[in-house]
Amino acid sequence: MINISEVAEKTGLTAKTIRFYEAKGVISPAPRGANGYRYYNQNHISELLLIKRSRMIGFSLDECRDLLALSMDSSRQSRDVKEKAEEKLKEIDIKINELLQMKKTLEALTKQCPGDKNSNCPILEGLAQQE
Repeated sequence: MINISEVAEKTGLTAKTIRFYEAKGVISPAPRGANGYRYYNQNHISELLLIKRSRMIGFSLDECRDLLALSMDSSRQSRDVKEKAEEKLKEIDIKINELLQMKKTLEALTKQCPGDKNSNCPILEGLAQQE
């Protein structure tokens, strides 16, 4: 059993984040010692690393909870996990397209602006226009 600061060090997460995940029921609850401190084990570290890595590639906290449940389910089928990953890839593609459109719009507005000392600003005028 290890304390929260050691878990934080091993996972790269803050103690506050670890407590948050526990409070939200994302990870299994850590038993408390007589002193009231939480004590964690290797399973908690594995859970936290799965969540951390899942968050890094775009999964929401609820989706992480689902992935964690699947990781603990010995009767899971890999197609269930793959389906979740493919759904996330579709969402990422949509976000990328939205970001590219945003970039294109901002580039066009920026090109219209002379960037001089005049108060006339094509960027602000363009942002204020109705589509």
